[in-house]
Amino acid sequence: MYKTTIEVNGMMCGMCESHVNDAVRNAMTVKKVTSSRGKRETVVITDDEPDAEALRAAISATGYEVGGIKTESYVKKGLFGR
Repeated sequence: MYKTTIEVNGMMCGMCESHVNDAVRNAMTVKKVTSSRGKRETVVITDDEPDAEALRAAISATGYEVGGIKTESYVKKGLFGR
């Protein structure tokens, strides 16, 4: 699994976060996507390594400014950190 953190500028409210999340879900298959206007980022969890340019295009199309994109391996933690 992979965790991708995307810098997103311009989100001002909960609806902005929802728009970004929906754009990511429509662009690719994800396990989980969360956005935070306070942190100015969107975090995407996927089974396969995502296409950074597809993410950038999907989010940019909604009118938000995309900064850096960082992808790293991700291991889901189970009960009690196992």
